[in-house]
Amino acid sequence: MIHHVGKVEVICGSMFCGKTEELIRRVRRAIIARQRVQVFKPDIDDRYGIQFVTSHNGQNIECQALPNARAILDCLEPETTVIAIDEAQFFDPAIIDVANELANRGIRVIIAGLDTDFRGEPFGAMPELMCRAEEVTKLHAICVVCGEPASRTQRLVNGQPARYDDPIILVGATEVYEARCRLHHVVPRA
Repeated sequence: MIHHVGKVEVICGSMFCGKTEELIRRVRRAIIARQRVQVFKPDIDDRYGIQFVTSHNGQNIECQALPNARAILDCLEPETTVIAIDEAQFFDPAIIDVANELANRGIRVIIAGLDTDFRGEPFGAMPELMCRAEEVTKLHAICVVCGEPASRTQRLVNGQPARYDDPIILVGATEVYEARCRLHHVVPRA
C-alpha cells in the first residue's frame, strides 16, 4: 500500500511507559498491511544490542543504528512507505527536518522518545517534533513510589536522586532509572 499523504506520529512519555512497545506494535501492523517499513535508532542506544529496537519487556524488531539524523535519508530505500525512529531524543536537531522531509515525501513517520529528561525538562528535539506532528500519543508509566500514573523519569545515583547538574545523557534502564509521578520526582540542586 502506498501512502499518498505523509504524516508524523510521535509516541512520548517517561521511561517504562511503553513507548518502544507501542512503536513496535505500529510497525508490526504496518508489516501485516504489506507496507515497506524501515526502523532506525541512534547508535548511542546499545542497551539491548545495536541491531534491534527492544522494549523493556523484551519485544524487539530489527533496525539500523545510525550516528546522526541525516543518515536516515542516506539509508532510505525507494519502496519504503513507513519509517520508525526510536529514542529520537538522542538524535541531533536535524531529526526535525528529516522527519518533515520524509512526511513531505508521503512517508508515514513514527517517532518514539522521551519528552522530558531526568530533570523534568524538555528533551532534545522532542518538543519540536511534538509540535509539528499530526498525531501525538503521550503514555504514562506507574510511579514506583505511590502507584499513581508517572510522567517523569527519575535518575538514581547509588540509590539517590541524581543532581540537577549531572549529565543529561546517560543510557541505561532499571539500574539507573525509575518512573515517578510529579509529587515523587526529585531533582536536588547544588
